[in-house]
Amino acid sequence: MADSETGANGELSFDLELLTELTETSGVPGYEDRIRALVQHEFEDSVDRVRTDAMGNVVGTLEGDSDYSVAVAAHMDEIGFMVKHITGEDDAMGFLQLDALGGWDARVLKAQRVTIHTDDGDLPGIIGSPPPHTLSEEERSKTPEVEDIYVDTGLPTEELEERVSLGDLVTMDQRTERVGETVTGKALDDRICLFAMLEAARRIEDPDVTIHFCATVQEEVGIRGAKALGVDVEPDLAIAMDVTVANDVPGFDASKHVTTLGDGAAIKLKDSSVITSPKVHRRLRDVAEEGDIDYQIEILPAGGTDTAGFQNTAGAKPVGALSIPTRYLHTVTETAHVDDVTATIDLLTAFLESETGEHDYTY
Repeated sequence: MADSETGANGELSFDLELLTELTETSGVPGYEDRIRALVQHEFEDSVDRVRTDAMGNVVGTLEGDSDYSVAVAAHMDEIGFMVKHITGEDDAMGFLQLDALGGWDARVLKAQRVTIHTDDGDLPGIIGSPPPHTLSEEERSKTPEVEDIYVDTGLPTEELEERVSLGDLVTMDQRTERVGETVTGKALDDRICLFAMLEAARRIEDPDVTIHFCATVQEEVGIRGAKALGVDVEPDLAIAMDVTVANDVPGFDASKHVTTLGDGAAIKLKDSSVITSPKVHRRLRDVAEEGDIDYQIEILPAGGTDTAGFQNTAGAKPVGALSIPTRYLHTVTETAHVDDVTATIDLLTAFLESETGEHDYTY
């Protein structure tokens, strides 16, 4: 592989360089252009054909020996912002106010660096945070909201108005790095699963069934791209991939962990948008056990994924879901264990290679 860094268990078994490129590339809901181009490039040598649709979804198809088809989905979009207002005095520096694209916890945004994507190129910016000793007790105790956030560009208002337009996009500025046995950065949700899907597409050469590898759009604002593909691709079976909660950190009772870093790929039973098909998640477990692949069970009390977009959009379909346990979701320090990434790639690959189209997933 392109990267030969070693972790706790020896040589890293996947391409960290590609994962880094995927996570550091920008692409907010509805404007996934840069990440879409990267995905299309990566599909070139691993699938039989690639297409996009009017929403911007990318489908890389690997033709099988039968008409039975499986859709595998991971979303391309990351949470971000859109510029909604430019403010500032004529003879002073200007600031940007933002509208959220996706679910942000405004508490994590203070004192962060951002990138403003304009027609003339990218601009750096800073989300301001006044010194705590200058704030009143009421101001210090106030729960922040996204609408209270402003971006300081260091530019005079007049120049800022010339260079930035309403509707320009803003993403967090963060590098992806190894930290011990983990990898951390922005947009692991869901680029780390997008990466796992691309790796599986690379490894599978002659499947029995046709596989549609779907890089979806606008998941963070309502699972919109997957719903369209549920109709357009209309698979016989769908497997969606996303990150999932790992609250295995101090301050959380074990019952709140959902998953644990390092315990393997997570096989989803439910979240608030879907109950996966029992026969599908049972076969995922069987494949993991037969291949000696580490896995854990995921029961997510809240949150939804692309799985729901395929389950009943074009009639009832069997669905399953694989998740990569991730700490600190929807922040710029999302963190996953390298062994869980490997296990997820291995399990997805083994499941797809062993799919014949003859398994009965009905109730």
